[in-house]
Amino acid sequence: MSTLQQHVCRAASVLALAALLGACSHGPHHPGGDDVTLTGAQEVPANTSTASGSSTIRVAHDLSITGGVRYTGMLATVAHLHEAPTGANGPVILPLLQTGAGMFAVPDGAMLTPPQYASYQAGKLYVNVHSAAYPAGEIRAQLKP
Repeated sequence: MSTLQQHVCRAASVLALAALLGACSHGPHHPGGDDVTLTGAQEVPANTSTASGSSTIRVAHDLSITGGVRYTGMLATVAHLHEAPTGANGPVILPLLQTGAGMFAVPDGAMLTPPQYASYQAGKLYVNVHSAAYPAGEIRAQLKP
């Protein structure tokens, strides 16, 4: 094999390894999670609210949490991150801050505890938005790790 062929082969190997590592890892600054849709049907008990929302909350491997919730069709009072599986209600673990009309955000510097992160990984964290009409929560969605 010529020297040029050896260099091309090494370069291809390095690029393949870099692509593989990039696809397989989420570092502390690469939060995981998918956007989710909040509805009244996901509340416990379910309700018939026509309000809806979307969440962009992300949790990183270093336990930092970022993002927020946008909602429409309701007059929100508060929004929270809760710990419980689908079909159950759980305690508030993080109050969200109202940042504008139809928007709540995770406070800057928010972190999960290791047990909360384990719950997140198991699909046992949810976000909901409360209103005067539905004080226990009008719309909800489980976070997806």
